Amino acid sequence: MKVRIHRGTQQIGGTCIELAAAGDRIALDFGLPLDGDATDTTLVPEIAGDNLRGIVISHPHIDHYGLLHHLSGSTPVVMGSAARRIVQAAAPFTGQPLPSLNGPDLEHGKTIKIGAFRITPYLVDHSAYDAYSFLIEAEGKRIFYSGDFRAHGRKAKLYEHLVANPPQDIHALFMEGSSLSRLESDESFPTESDLETEIVAHLKADQGMVMFHTSAQNIDRVVTLYRACKRTGRPLIIDLYAAAILAATENKNIPQSDWPGVHLYLPKLQAIQVKKNEWFPLLKRHSTNRIYQEQLKEIGRNAVILFRPLMRPDLDDAGCLDQASYIYSQWAGYLEQGTYASTEEWLETLGIEIRHIHTSGHASPKDLKRFAEALAPRALIPIHSFATDKYSELFSNVVYRHDGEWWEV
Repeated sequence: MKVRIHRGTQQIGGTCIELAAAGDRIALDFGLPLDGDATDTTLVPEIAGDNLRGIVISHPHIDHYGLLHHLSGSTPVVMGSAARRIVQAAAPFTGQPLPSLNGPDLEHGKTIKIGAFRITPYLVDHSAYDAYSFLIEAEGKRIFYSGDFRAHGRKAKLYEHLVANPPQDIHALFMEGSSLSRLESDESFPTESDLETEIVAHLKADQGMVMFHTSAQNIDRVVTLYRACKRTGRPLIIDLYAAAILAATENKNIPQSDWPGVHLYLPKLQAIQVKKNEWFPLLKRHSTNRIYQEQLKEIGRNAVILFRPLMRPDLDDAGCLDQASYIYSQWAGYLEQGTYASTEEWLETLGIEIRHIHTSGHASPKDLKRFAEALAPRALIPIHSFATDKYSELFSNVVYRHDGEWWEV
């Protein structure tokens, strides 16, 4: 089996690994770089061809699937069924271009055959819903691709089960190391349960509306927020985008727009989208607990709103921000890069401070080490990290590769 990492040996995001065996080829992920433009064709890995049997997507984060639309529509896209629905539900709101996404579904522990390759997916704990690691077998070789994972989320038991029952005889492990540029080797991230406790304390102490800024696609975080709201008796307000994403999970244990204690508010900018694109059936589906702008002020002081920047004019017009607070629960890098500069200026004008309550979607160095030791690969290949130099300090059998380099496992 031959391998070529198109992108990922020295960076986070934009991951793509090509595998070749017995005349067949597949790719693991087809991501958009963090600072990339989805229309930039120079970013597209050159893997097209008649023997390309499919693209296997580890999880629904754009840095792992965001260049798929550049492929032929006939190329099979292999991913989890819920991940596929989430990507499709998000696209109309975000404008992310997508191909047809036709292809087999991944299911935890169920091996599928694609050309010369046998692929066994392992459901993992990550900030993206329906995320997987993969065991790939071909021509007598076994490689393992970690995808993105962690051990401190609401599915941490998946990590513990994998390290207790690892696949054996791994010739090469491709392991992410996102946290190596963010934490020292002896540090750990807070758990989702830790966050829930901290959010509950804030909701109890605060006297006004709480704007909670996180991605609706971070399902674990939405669950954490809902649980905190339930524990403090505060209603949770979501928009149509969040409602569509939550519904796409098709998981009855995930909060939905029609649950008690959940309200749907349609911001003005989304209302324009609804009319323009005739999304009336979607809106009707989620209108059971719908509220309107005048009700924002009525319930606002006691409510938590899953905040998006497009809501700012609505909140201003509703006059519901007296004694309001704002919690930022995403990667700090977005603030450092100026992604939310206009929101920061708006908050400053209102005299509202930014409070950070967040934890990473990626494994800490200590958990990465446990993972590597459990799988005991003959070669550990650094990927998806800005600190690949640290791998040789922390792990055994590290072999460094370069983007674009073919080699044989």
